[in-house]
Amino acid sequence: MDIKTKIKELRDQINAANQAYHTLDNPLISDAAYDLLIHELIELETKYPEYEDPSSPTKKIGGQILDKFEKVTHTTSMMSLSNVFNREELYKFVERVEEVALSDYVVELKIDGLAVTLRYEAGILIQAATRGNGTIGEDITNNVKTIKSIPLRLSQPISIEVRGEIFMPHKSFIKLNQMREKNNESLFANPRNAAAGTMRQLDSQIVAQRELDAFIYAIVEPLQYVSNHDEALRYLKTLGFKVNPYTTLAKDKDAIYQAIESFDELRQTLPYDTDGAVIKVNAYNKHDLIGFTAKSPKWATAFKFQAEIAETTIKSITFQVGRTGVITPVAELEPVVVSGTTVSRATLHNEDYIKLKDIRIHDQVRIHKAGEIIPEVIDVVVSQRSNQQPFEMIQACPICQTPLRRLEGEADHYCMNESCDAKMIGQLIHFASRVAMDIDSLGEKVIESLYEKGFIKTITDIYKLSRYQESIETLPGFGPKKVEKLLLAIEQSKAQPFHKVLFGLGIKHIGAKVSKIITQHFQSIENMYQASLEDIQNIHEIGPEIANSLFSTLKKPDFVEMISYLKSVGLHFENVQKDIKKHAFNGKTFVLTGKLENYSRDQASDIIESLGGKVTSSVSKQTDYVLAGSDAGSKLKKAETLGIQILDEATFKDMTHA
Repeated sequence: MDIKTKIKELRDQINAANQAYHTLDNPLISDAAYDLLIHELIELETKYPEYEDPSSPTKKIGGQILDKFEKVTHTTSMMSLSNVFNREELYKFVERVEEVALSDYVVELKIDGLAVTLRYEAGILIQAATRGNGTIGEDITNNVKTIKSIPLRLSQPISIEVRGEIFMPHKSFIKLNQMREKNNESLFANPRNAAAGTMRQLDSQIVAQRELDAFIYAIVEPLQYVSNHDEALRYLKTLGFKVNPYTTLAKDKDAIYQAIESFDELRQTLPYDTDGAVIKVNAYNKHDLIGFTAKSPKWATAFKFQAEIAETTIKSITFQVGRTGVITPVAELEPVVVSGTTVSRATLHNEDYIKLKDIRIHDQVRIHKAGEIIPEVIDVVVSQRSNQQPFEMIQACPICQTPLRRLEGEADHYCMNESCDAKMIGQLIHFASRVAMDIDSLGEKVIESLYEKGFIKTITDIYKLSRYQESIETLPGFGPKKVEKLLLAIEQSKAQPFHKVLFGLGIKHIGAKVSKIITQHFQSIENMYQASLEDIQNIHEIGPEIANSLFSTLKKPDFVEMISYLKSVGLHFENVQKDIKKHAFNGKTFVLTGKLENYSRDQASDIIESLGGKVTSSVSKQTDYVLAGSDAGSKLKKAETLGIQILDEATFKDMTHA
């Protein structure tokens, strides 16, 4: 491949990755892989200036501006930083700086999050904006106001603009993905992506629930307040901002590198992601002297840490069929240890993802854990490739052999056969899951066994199982007591509220939260049947995609027939109206903490909400009750300090029946 073609190929890859990452919050490649592409392109453009292009991604900051937020023109450009990847490149940076001015430096931990600028007038937060394209960003003020570490009022009544990084701590990331998994929603790939997606939510209440955090690291036009960056960080703390504690002054290049090494050792123990260190000339009066490029300041750079990367071989690519029919390619790997755990599989997402990275069976690949959690293929070790054949997407479902269909505007392929065994089993597992109908004894393996034997093929078959009690008792792994327990759990599931039933039916795009919104609006399945598409679209928080999915499903004869049967056996398809006006829980705010013995968190929350109460995640002066199980921690202590009433499970049960 000639140089000109290689440069064009790199630019195309980076532009595609930029679009997915900055605008869609759906990264196609990891940060590490992106950095390598950028680094390679910069080297080639430097070496071959004849191929310079003013539209090259190396000369561009951020991505396109979305239309759903008001646009904000920055007072000064929010520039990106150049990157260095090793000691040699770092030392060259320092040498270039000191050709212009002898300096000392501030070394800071680089947080892997979303850049934000905050503007205060008379000490009051009046505007927050994203970086956007560096010149114009998006107004995210309402969302930023939900972040506890960002003060709404400063300690001094001054007008100032500051910049920092919004991020999602590991604890919040794990909690969010666990919730999305329960709701059968796609998982975020890493905390940075989750933070970016969260800040683009139109509902600030959703943002508040996701427990973001922020570090502030810079003052716009700082010489009005301080003379150097070290002073600025200390001044920011006095104003009430959260500043990352891992910063240090360094006098020379060796001291800088020593600080970076200590940060690198530290990062595995931190409760948030960091991907490097930022090095800045300390004295502000030297910044203009040292100068800027079109994209970056010359007086600062980012040293990028090496992600823990392992090499292994793709033994094969298999395909999973989800309950909605989506086909997910999966790389089956030679087992390899990454970040302390053995990895043998990694999702390849979809056909576009595989082709962008040109992944082939038997390729040697480099992998890491995105956000130290999810196994991800970074890239292919092309030098080790021999005669591997390019990937070709399968054309038929691996289970039922039905031809696959790629829907317009989607990257996924679908099996459209409603009777596909994999889809049917997936739907049954979803229906019986704890977050839906909560049929405790009907787990994944039990469903697979009963399906294979022909006792359960559809959701309605679950409520016909008693007919086959004696036959099931004779199956391996069953027996009279187990079957009796199973049938009791099925009978008890009939008490689940309407929104749980609707969620359990597994309608495409109808998650747990949406199910609550829809059932609260319509109150009954009969009202839903009578609703027009426009009626559904007019519900707050319901978009066209959700509305179309629900409307079309309600018109399917098989669906109507299923509902009719489930109603006949006692499932709830209307909201049970309770007189909650005088109940002790009505209008009260609860916090749940510790391990509950007789309720799941979801069950306890449903009970509270059905009686007019509200469940929140953190204890405050506005909390009325704390329901505490065993091993309750800091929330219980805080409640005791504030004098909030503590309920044990027995008291809670008595109050629910009062």
